[in-house]
Amino acid sequence: MLKGLPFRYQETSSLTNVTIIGAGMMGTALTWPLRDNRHTVYLVGTPLDDVIITSIRSHGFHPRLERQVPDGVKPFRYTEIDDALEEVDVVICGVSSMGIPWFGEYAGPRLKEEVPILSVTKGLEDQENGDLITIPEAINNRLPSHLQGKMKINAIGGPCIAHELAARRQTRVVFCGHDDACLNHLQTLFVTPYYQIELSKDVTGVEVCAAFKNAYAFGIGIAIGMMEKEGVDGLAKMYNPQAVLFARSCVEMGGWLRILGGDAQAVIGLPGTGDLFVTVFGGRTVRLGSLIGSGLVYEQAIEQMADETLECVEIIQRVGRAMPKLESRGILSTDDFPLMTYLHQVISADRYVEIPWEALG
Repeated sequence: MLKGLPFRYQETSSLTNVTIIGAGMMGTALTWPLRDNRHTVYLVGTPLDDVIITSIRSHGFHPRLERQVPDGVKPFRYTEIDDALEEVDVVICGVSSMGIPWFGEYAGPRLKEEVPILSVTKGLEDQENGDLITIPEAINNRLPSHLQGKMKINAIGGPCIAHELAARRQTRVVFCGHDDACLNHLQTLFVTPYYQIELSKDVTGVEVCAAFKNAYAFGIGIAIGMMEKEGVDGLAKMYNPQAVLFARSCVEMGGWLRILGGDAQAVIGLPGTGDLFVTVFGGRTVRLGSLIGSGLVYEQAIEQMADETLECVEIIQRVGRAMPKLESRGILSTDDFPLMTYLHQVISADRYVEIPWEALG
């Protein structure tokens, strides 16, 4: 059984009640720094998390993290959410981007204006006119009208694999939001010797990078799949093609930030290159890309991952819908985003699509 690294407790702020809504891997992984700091943690499953909650209740084991959750984490089914929100100081939104409507509709009416939200959800939402909005804005838009524009909604970006956080591997992330005092408070609650936190008020910059890194890591995964299919040639592997895609990904993320209003410097820090780097090293996103790089078409690849939540597909579909609308409004030129255009073709076509190497310069 996995045990992770030992933890050396450091005194933090006064103890706090934190409710995490969404018992997936990243939401649950945050229970480690919270419990190490001795906070009370309520973990609420979504309608899709019943198996996870049942497992934690019966023997404290998270089946997807393949690890015992920290002692003292209190699991709840979504039907018991009222009990988990009765005396709470912070709410963590741990659902996928596809679950944001459910979060707003089900949890929203139970939230209180004075209780801040911290989102670990990665993605953007496309609007009818092609606008792309961040997850904090999407959450706000789905709250009851009396709470919209009044709650402090924050988010986490940067390189963090849930399995590694649960093993207490050295991690550095970014908490973003618009209120300095709230960000400082959240940092104090979570920071540990292994979970380091930078603060940023550039919500758009952090959130855009967090969303697009999934899409672009999928693209790099295609080159990884090509390498696995072709095999090595003497000492030659296929790192050069991956590097081309990595560099192009960073260029295009910078372009998206200029269009959407974030600080382009986010690309060269933890939210951009840092998060893209760690995502390329494994997980669902790269696996899907690798299957396509091995020669499968999208529909064949997705069949092999039928039970997986694939944020990369969701963001590519949403951006793919938005791009022609934004182009017709004169906001962007699709010629400036050849890699994103290619990725949308990959998941839209019923045939294998070759990487347009010459267009990526």
